[in-house]
Amino acid sequence: MSVGRKVDRRSAAAKINKLKDIEAQMQKRWTESKVFETDSVPPGSPEAKKEKFFVTFPYPDMNGRLHLGHAFTISKAEFAVGYHRLKGKRCLFPFGFHCTGMPIKACADKLKYEMNDYGFPPKFPEEGKKNESKHMKSKVAAKTGGLTYQWEIMQTLGLEDEEIRKFAGSHDYWLQYFPPLTKSDLQSLGLKVDWRRTFVTSDVNQFYDSFVRWHFWTLKDGGKVKFGKKFTIFSPKDGQPCMAHERESGEDVAPQEYTGIKMKICEPFGGKLSALSGKNVFLVAATLRPETMYGQTNCWVHPEIKYIAFESNIKDEVYISTRRAARNMSFQEFTPEQGVVNELLELSGQDIVGIPLNAPLTAHSVVYTLPMLTIKEDQGTGIVTSVPSDSPDDYAALRDVKNKKAFREKYGITDEMILPYEPIPIIRVPGYGDLCAAKACDDLKIKSQNDKDLLTEAKELTYKKGFYEGTIIVGEYAGQKVEDVKKLLQKKMIDEGEARIYMEPDGKAISRSADECVVALCDQWYLDYGDESWKNLAREALKDLNTYSDETRRNFEATLDKMQEHACSRSHGLGTRLPWDKQYLIGNLSDSTIYNAYYTVAHLLQQGPFDGSAGGPLGIRAEQMTPKVWDYVFFKDVPYPETDIPAEKLNKLRQEFQYWYPVDLRVSGKELVPNHLTYFIYNHCTVWSKEKDKWPQSIRANGFMLLNSKKMAKSTGNFLTLKAAVDKFSADGVRLALADAGDTAEGDVNFVEEELDCGILRLFTFLKWTKEMLSCKDSLRTGSTSCFDDRVFESCINKAIEETDENYKGMMFREALKTGFYELQAARDRYRENCLLGMHKDLVFRFVEVQTLLLTPICPHLAEHLWELMGKSESVMNASWPVTGSVDYPLLKSADYLAACAHEFRVRIKAMMNPEGKKERRCASL
Repeated sequence: MSVGRKVDRRSAAAKINKLKDIEAQMQKRWTESKVFETDSVPPGSPEAKKEKFFVTFPYPDMNGRLHLGHAFTISKAEFAVGYHRLKGKRCLFPFGFHCTGMPIKACADKLKYEMNDYGFPPKFPEEGKKNESKHMKSKVAAKTGGLTYQWEIMQTLGLEDEEIRKFAGSHDYWLQYFPPLTKSDLQSLGLKVDWRRTFVTSDVNQFYDSFVRWHFWTLKDGGKVKFGKKFTIFSPKDGQPCMAHERESGEDVAPQEYTGIKMKICEPFGGKLSALSGKNVFLVAATLRPETMYGQTNCWVHPEIKYIAFESNIKDEVYISTRRAARNMSFQEFTPEQGVVNELLELSGQDIVGIPLNAPLTAHSVVYTLPMLTIKEDQGTGIVTSVPSDSPDDYAALRDVKNKKAFREKYGITDEMILPYEPIPIIRVPGYGDLCAAKACDDLKIKSQNDKDLLTEAKELTYKKGFYEGTIIVGEYAGQKVEDVKKLLQKKMIDEGEARIYMEPDGKAISRSADECVVALCDQWYLDYGDESWKNLAREALKDLNTYSDETRRNFEATLDKMQEHACSRSHGLGTRLPWDKQYLIGNLSDSTIYNAYYTVAHLLQQGPFDGSAGGPLGIRAEQMTPKVWDYVFFKDVPYPETDIPAEKLNKLRQEFQYWYPVDLRVSGKELVPNHLTYFIYNHCTVWSKEKDKWPQSIRANGFMLLNSKKMAKSTGNFLTLKAAVDKFSADGVRLALADAGDTAEGDVNFVEEELDCGILRLFTFLKWTKEMLSCKDSLRTGSTSCFDDRVFESCINKAIEETDENYKGMMFREALKTGFYELQAARDRYRENCLLGMHKDLVFRFVEVQTLLLTPICPHLAEHLWELMGKSESVMNASWPVTGSVDYPLLKSADYLAACAHEFRVRIKAMMNPEGKKERRCASL
């Protein structure tokens, strides 16, 4: 890795400009020679003997320009392609542009709203100024990178007001503007992409639309697409399910199931509750542990938060919860009308403290509501039933309230409401007895409910142990294991009208239209990812999949374990209509799982505009691509279809797919493992269930990237688009920094601008030194290369080839840069300094050639230029990985030993020559 030293900015700018001039020339040459355009070859041809390498990156949303985070993930694919080209493989790296779903529509709508609210150009209010516009709510979640308004976001992309106006309210201009710009930005980075295969998604592209419809017919015919009422993350504003990639934030949020325990308030009602007299009024307590309801001793409420009483869909039943929970319930058939909460009364927590309740299953005929100040308004219903026998939190809180008479008096809690209530033994746990929570609290010396960390430890111990090892000792299921009766007890209470299933998001999820999502029970088409036979197919594929990281594999395994149904239909946005139910669009995470197959034939079906409107070189029309035709293209053992497409053209499509598939490498950010990447595996396994050789071969996931050790955010100015980065540092400079940023899949990596300056200096110095060596070539030493320093340097070169080969193969690009550039440069420097006979001509130019090739995947522009300077007739893009010789490891150890000795001698000589300095240093160290 490069080490920090300050670089003169004017000097650095001159070097960067020189590199950018080289890059422009090389990119022009590559475009003109079509070096990255790759087609299949017929079986049996000489070229067919070469291995192929097909790599893809999840196509990005076209609602803005790419930033450094995109570039970091893309670089993993890009460096891999560069390496495998050198290894003699025929490589294909296609790139598409994602236009389906809500991102474009939401951004276009936000611009329209902002113009309606604030005019043109918009004059936004000062931060914090009250505004009652009905669209003002969009302000909260319209933030991208910390900015408030979509208009501001567009301005950060360098757009003028008149240009921004064209994006408002309509998706058409987005599809015309951003895809070509994104292509240009990626070309400026020097990507080895076959741009003939590029396309935009949605039904704007009739060829891609036809492909997606075939995909879903295939899934439906295989019994994988089903219809019914399902719980899903839902945007009330959009009126449709909100899948992970349709969210502004909270992509990993999922529905969390609770049992809503109906705790009936005993009459007569007093205070504000008297307005509800004559009705059956219930506090609805959300619990994850319905099996413990035998042990209820009280109910907790927060005396200072707001609750509401609202009408339920059961006659004369009124529920009390927080307003947030009531909103969720209204989308789960708790209320007469979906999404509508008929509020009957607003209550403070104090209004319901100290009231008597009838709680299901408990041995007590009456329990009371007690105050708890740690209840969160944004989680659950704000009502918490208390089981102190098996919940450490409840045990500690109940003990606290009993011991604090002043606290009880403050909230009007009388002795009879609490003192008679002791923990009720309901579950026997090995090692913890019949009062698991009390034992854990005593063991950990928990003194009060304020011992948060210790209580968390106690819960982790007792909940898991109680669920998997505990035995019920009361009620009709006495003697049975807790894990066996949990669902039985839940069903019993639901059947008897004492509980209801209640769901809510397990975190905050904000839609692209700036709406806080709920969990809704709604009719929808869904993919049955919970089906065990399908899940097992995915597990089988995962066994043979190279994930490059144990952490990534564990994440996949955990995701598969908890996979359930996934909604695949929605009502609004851009995309493809479900072919059998055209009132619905296919979700953007559902139409994006096997589109890698479309890359293999896209260049033959469409050309010119990315939307396919110009057709393609084969002259095939979109309507000719029927499901049977797609079957023939993608499946080996299907008969030739009835079609008016000439056989040679259809067989050309088939050949392209059969040659390039499967996907050899898929690169992505780790955040897509729980959704997109897992769906990618699932859908390949079922579409090609009879052809396992078409299943994905490897997936490389990476962490997030920091910029200068901080999270990227436009609001702080710590943000860099891909275009701005290339303009500022050159393409190879950015690529060097992306490789040097790190390879971990677990944590974040860092793009450091200061170190980038040093890296650019090294690149430029290598170029300058190579030119010097070429100019003095004839004066370099020739003859034997048997002297000690020659042999050491030759072994260092061979060692670099071997180690860098392994690092590239394992997609450890930072390590490849270390062994293939920094360490090899250091070996050259030692050779230059130590070789008293002078550097040997053959070794110098073997070093230059090897160094150029090892650097080619990461810095291809400079490598191409150096290749040309060395007089090579072909492009370095068509060169081969350097041949390695033997590595004399004992010799290298000897060289290291001599270098260490020489360093020690120099230190000692310096100390002997300056005894006073030595004495001062010794004193300073005391």
